Amino acid sequence: MGICGYLAMSGKCLVVIGLKLLFLVPAGVPTRSGDSVLKDNITVRQGDSAVLKCNVDSKVSRVAWLNRTTILFAGTEKWSLDPRVILMENTAVTEYSIKIQNVDVHDEGPYVCSILTNKKPQSTKVHLIVQVPARITNISKDVTVNEGSTVNLMCLAVGRPEASIIWKHHSPRGTHKFVTEGEHLVLTAITKDQSGSYECIASNDISSPDVRTVQVTVNYPPFISKARSTGTAVGQKGVLQCEASAVPRADFEWYKEDRRVLNGLNGVKIENQGKQSMLIFFNVSEEDYGNYTCVAMNTMGITNASIILYGPGAMHDVNGATVLPHCSVCLLLTVTSTYLVKF
Repeated sequence: MGICGYLAMSGKCLVVIGLKLLFLVPAGVPTRSGDSVLKDNITVRQGDSAVLKCNVDSKVSRVAWLNRTTILFAGTEKWSLDPRVILMENTAVTEYSIKIQNVDVHDEGPYVCSILTNKKPQSTKVHLIVQVPARITNISKDVTVNEGSTVNLMCLAVGRPEASIIWKHHSPRGTHKFVTEGEHLVLTAITKDQSGSYECIASNDISSPDVRTVQVTVNYPPFISKARSTGTAVGQKGVLQCEASAVPRADFEWYKEDRRVLNGLNGVKIENQGKQSMLIFFNVSEEDYGNYTCVAMNTMGITNASIILYGPGAMHDVNGATVLPHCSVCLLLTVTSTYLVKF
C-alpha cells in the first residue's frame, strides 16, 4: 500500500499529492520532454539487498526517491513505512543512495530518483529485477509397479528466470544416466533394469539446483542366477546353493524327486539369507546323493533349477543350473497352487 493509502483514512491524501507536486515540479518551473532521464537495471537475488544509486552534486536543491506513486525518501526524511528501506549513511557527497534489504518479488519494478538542480528537474530511473532460485514445489510420490506397466512421473518447479528440469536415473546396480528434460517423465513397458531412484533436478543458474528424488520399485518374477551342483564324500558336510533375484523377494522350497525337503529332518537344514537359499547336509550319506530341485517363487511368478549332490569320482557338470524338464511340470503346478493359497 502506498503512503497515500495509509494517509487517506485521515484525510491527508490530497496533502501528500500536493507535496509531491510541490517537490517534483516547483511553481514556475515547468517540466519539459527534454529533461535528462538516465535508465539503469539492477538485478538481485531474492533475500539479498539492493542498493539504488543516484548521482547528485552541490547544485542540487531538492532530491527524492520514489517507487511508482510512493515517495520513499524526500531528502533525508523517510516517507516509506517499509522498515527494509533505508538511506545509505555512508553515501558520498555525489551520491544519494538507498538500500532495500531482504528483497522480495513484490519489490520488482521501476524506481525514480528525482533531482531539482538550478530549477531544472532531472530524474534517474532504475528498474529493479528480482531473481528467484529454482525450487521444486511438487513431485510424484514413490511408486511400486509390476514389470511391463507404464509409469508417469511429474516434477513441478518455480523460479525467476523460469526453472529448467532434467531427470536422472540411478539404478540399483550403481549406474547413473540422464533420462530426459521437462516436467513429465513417462516410462512405458517398464523393466526391472529401470527400477531405482529418479532425480528431478531444477535449476536456473541463480543458485545451486534443487534436487528431489522419486523411488520406483518394479516387481518381477524370480530369476535363478546361481545354482551349483556339489560333490561331497560320505560323512562330510555338503551344501547346495541356490540364488534368485526377484521383487518382492523370492521364497524358496527344496525338493528331492517329488518330495519336499523339510527343514531339520534327517540331518538337513535349510538356510535362507536374502536372495540365497542353502540346503545343508551335516553328515552326507549314500541316500542323500541325487537330484534336488530349488524352487523360487513370489507373487509375480515361479521358477526352478536342478542341482545334484554327488559323491567323489562321479561325473557331473558342476555348473549345472538347469531348468527342470517336462517331468517337473506337475511339481511346479503343485508348488504354485500351494503357494498362491497363501495369498
